[in-house]
Amino acid sequence: MNGKGDGIGNGGLSDVESEYIRRYHRHEPGENQCSSELVKRIKAPVHLVWSLVRRFDQPQKYKPFVSRCVLKGNLEIGSLREVDVKSGLPATTSTERLELLDDDEHVLSMKIIGGDHRLRNYSSIISLHPEIIDGRPGTLVIESFVVDVPEGNTNDETCYFVQALIKCNLKSLADVSERLAVQDRTEPIDRI
Repeated sequence: MNGKGDGIGNGGLSDVESEYIRRYHRHEPGENQCSSELVKRIKAPVHLVWSLVRRFDQPQKYKPFVSRCVLKGNLEIGSLREVDVKSGLPATTSTERLELLDDDEHVLSMKIIGGDHRLRNYSSIISLHPEIIDGRPGTLVIESFVVDVPEGNTNDETCYFVQALIKCNLKSLADVSERLAVQDRTEPIDRI
């Protein structure tokens, strides 16, 4: 992340960011778990960014490491998705459950419940908040997570690895959203 407010962890966060984290990002890390928050500002309106984030069934629209996603059931709380991961990462599949999808508050939460990777007991929350950036409607995105620290790794190593993945996802989300904002094309929020 770059610039003021694109903080990692609790250092360097503004009062507004800290309040959003307190309100929407409630993780209670257990022993041998790590947790962190990442912040990204996107020069696109909230409704446009949310049209991408809320698509639990299509994470590949902005997540560069996802090659394929198959949703089991409808797009509702408890739905499962099977995600195929692109080569180059220490994983090939992930099974994930939708924990929360709030279109009013722009909050999505998911939990990884299986797959061939080392992210055990991983859950994340992403929240979107309207902001004015350079005089135009923009979006403050906060993503937080909690995950087990695998045997043989340190807390710092685990957090750094997950933060790096989330940073890539958030950068890609910003790139796709800002490109759509310039084109003034918004996907409909209602499903299909």
